[in-house]
Amino acid sequence: MRVIFITGASSGIGAELAKQYAKPGVHLILFARRESELEAVGAACRENGAKVFLAIGDVTKRADLNAAVDKAHSLWGKPVDTVVANAGFGVGGGFEAMSTEDYRRQFDVNLFGVIDTIYAVFDDLKETRGRIAILGSVLSYISLPKASAYCMSKFAVKALADSMYLDLGPKGISVTLICPGMVDSDIRRRDKNGNYVAHQKDMSPEWIRMPTDVAAKQIHRAIEGRKREVVITVHGKLGVLLQRYAPWVVRFFVRRRQSSGIAASQAAAVGKS
Repeated sequence: MRVIFITGASSGIGAELAKQYAKPGVHLILFARRESELEAVGAACRENGAKVFLAIGDVTKRADLNAAVDKAHSLWGKPVDTVVANAGFGVGGGFEAMSTEDYRRQFDVNLFGVIDTIYAVFDDLKETRGRIAILGSVLSYISLPKASAYCMSKFAVKALADSMYLDLGPKGISVTLICPGMVDSDIRRRDKNGNYVAHQKDMSPEWIRMPTDVAAKQIHRAIEGRKREVVITVHGKLGVLLQRYAPWVVRFFVRRRQSSGIAASQAAAVGKS
């Protein structure tokens, strides 16, 4: 019997990954803030034969994480063997429009929420010689304008995963860093406070976005294979490769896109005047 803990499981990669794991003999702790969406994911997982415990909570509150794990222990009497620290969101905006509180809120979820998620199950993982999966991003390598808080948090997550990989490998615990590129997800439909905005349009080009279920299959294989790191999407792999060996190329295209965006905004403003 396996017990798997997934945060941010109500939508996007977290939800699809839960469905990838769902089968007879698997027990899932699905953790998220949005109850109705989480219930729908739980129902789909139960249809596939998994046992499911739904935990409504916030990763910035360690007590919520501890309570979810304690309840699962009381229900099933088995330790967690895999944790997927997936919950996260993006605080967007140019530096001048941001505040220290914006950066702090970003790190509370995307970094400290990851750390507390892992600590909540750490004793279990030592017992099971389990698996840790941490959601980074292609932006763990590449910084973009108007995304300093998000990029900083994902750079930090990469550093955390790289160090933990060395720390915990001798204990038999694997650490897999997941770095997705553009994947169909709700993350681009959240405001700077992390609240879901249903009417907000995903501005990334549809042709470049990988379907969530395809990404989840690749992530699932990487976690189960105890890989150190996996970059998801072809454009993501290309971006990381260029950043490593030809960073000037990345800067050229980022600046070109930024200039095009400024020009478009100015033209729109003129049209309205």
